[in-house]
Order: sequence, then structure tokens, then C-alpha cells
Amino acid sequence: MRFKVRDRIFGIGDDYWIEDEDGRRAFLVDGKALRVRQTFELKTLDDQVAAVIRRKVVAIRDTMVVEREGERLASVHKKHLTLLRERFKVELADGSAWTVKGDIIDKEYEIESDEGRVARISRKWFRIRDTYAVDVDEGADVALVLSVAVCVDALTSDEDG
Repeated sequence: MRFKVRDRIFGIGDDYWIEDEDGRRAFLVDGKALRVRQTFELKTLDDQVAAVIRRKVVAIRDTMVVEREGERLASVHKKHLTLLRERFKVELADGSAWTVKGDIIDKEYEIESDEGRVARISRKWFRIRDTYAVDVDEGADVALVLSVAVCVDALTSDEDG
């Protein structure tokens, strides 16, 4: 299933819609203003919170955590050593991990598990500036994958200025 995301300059209080492949609103990324740390809620159309995304306050590496109903689903951080291209690691609550690799800045990357690709993120599918697609592979947790893409964007935006 493919979703369309418009690039944003991430900051406290940023809100934006993620649309499905037919252009219908699917999720709201609700940036929470007036919080001590950067926080987003990924909400469904019926205003249910599908995931909460928070920046960890104290961490050796800049890290964001994805939670659902108070339980940690994943933490996302940049890998220590990266050659040529940026890579992020997603540590899942069940002990497994995903790798985010490719051209993160230009939004041409994949999220992979040990079993194979989980999602592909690409700007090539759209001619609209500052828009990219998240193509979620069948069987993957859509809200978790979209949350990881939000984390990668927020962590990358911080480094760029």
C-alpha cells in the first residue's frame, strides 16, 4: 500500500496529513506544541492514536521512540559508522531490528528486516516538489512503518539545520 507524504520542516507543533495512493487522507501527523521534547502523534481518520513518536531526552545518539498504547514498539537512531550513505537502525520491541538504508536526504531508501524489505520510500513517484511516497509491503504494520519514516525525517531535518 502506498502513502503520500509532503516534506515538512519539522518543529514543535507541525501537523500534516499522510494520504493514501488515491489521494484520500489516511493519517494525521499531529505535532505536539509546548512539550519538553519533540513529540508527534500518528492519528487515524477517526482521531484514534495509532502511534506516539517522541525524541528521547537522554541518549548517547539522537534517538526517537515509537509507542502504541504506552508500550514501546521501536526506537530509531542513526548507526555509528556509515560509509557513503546514511543508515538508521530500528530496534523493535520484540528484539528484532530493521535497517534503513539508501539516500536518506533525497528520500530514496528502503526499510529492511532480516526477512526482506518492509517498505520503500521514494520521491521518484511524484512530480510535486517536497513530496515522497512510502510504499509499505504487504503484511507490515502500516502505522509503525509510517512512524519510522517520520522519525527518519525528523532526525535528518535536525542535522540539516
